Amino acid sequence: MNASAPSADSLRAALAALLDGLPPNRAAQAVERLIANYRGTTPTDAPVLRDRSDVAAYAAYRMPATFEAVRGALHALRVAAPDWEPRSHTDVGGGTGAASWAVAEAWEDAPPRTTVLDWAEPALTLGHELAAGVFDAEWRRERIGGALRLADADLVTVSYVLKELTEADRTALVTEAARAAQAVVIVEPGTPDGYERIIAARTQLIDAGFTVAAPCPHSGACPIVPGTDWCHFSARVSRSSLHRRVKGGSLPYEDEKYAYVVAVRFPVTPVPSRITRRPQIRKGQVLLELCGPEGLGRDTVTKRHGPLYKQARDAEWGDAWPPAD
Repeated sequence: MNASAPSADSLRAALAALLDGLPPNRAAQAVERLIANYRGTTPTDAPVLRDRSDVAAYAAYRMPATFEAVRGALHALRVAAPDWEPRSHTDVGGGTGAASWAVAEAWEDAPPRTTVLDWAEPALTLGHELAAGVFDAEWRRERIGGALRLADADLVTVSYVLKELTEADRTALVTEAARAAQAVVIVEPGTPDGYERIIAARTQLIDAGFTVAAPCPHSGACPIVPGTDWCHFSARVSRSSLHRRVKGGSLPYEDEKYAYVVAVRFPVTPVPSRITRRPQIRKGQVLLELCGPEGLGRDTVTKRHGPLYKQARDAEWGDAWPPAD
């Protein structure tokens, strides 16, 4: 039995311990420098996480948000395939292992055998320390790019990685993930360019014979007209004191916007439709923006709909609609 269960709370506690003894100003300065570069265009053969201080500061700042985004994608996978359990998992470009924490939490009763691949040795070392006593994983240094070869695995996660790669390397990595995995989960920032990378990966996965399990309720073409909008979702993340120092904010939380695709090689039951924007609650009615098999649409749920009205008031961005009985 693990000493502690993988969860948002246990991750935050592990991260808080990282900053003990690290001067607050130094941590904030490291984050300010890294946030501008680490998820940018830095080549993968020149990682910008230079030492343990860099890694500790960046992990404390970014891991909770990455964890929550991947957690949301995995929840959608579990809804689409509730009986499926991965026995093996590869976390590509996993760094300090945020996605691996989310996978270990999702299948806590029988966590898969996980391998975390990343180029930055300090990140792997620290990730191993963070996960000690929580879940088992192999932490292995690999260059993440077109030449990467993956061992076969039930589940492959690729979170906040594609932006760091050239277009050719992105294509090669998704092709390799499709070859190696039964289920592929890709997460990117919830920005227009992040959505474009997700759509490109989604197309590749479908062409490779995969079925889209989430967020889309179908495996057809995305109904969004390019350049008019982008599909993304939101996860609420508790802010640490480091977040507040760096961003100068006073709220105890922030919302992480992310885009994702989950594609599989086994039978799934996609949701009937998905709420694609935060529900708008008006007097006596709830306005829902939806994506369904027939494309984009809207639904207005009023008190006349009885119990469905209360469910609509409780619905959140990213939820299935209508909710399962």
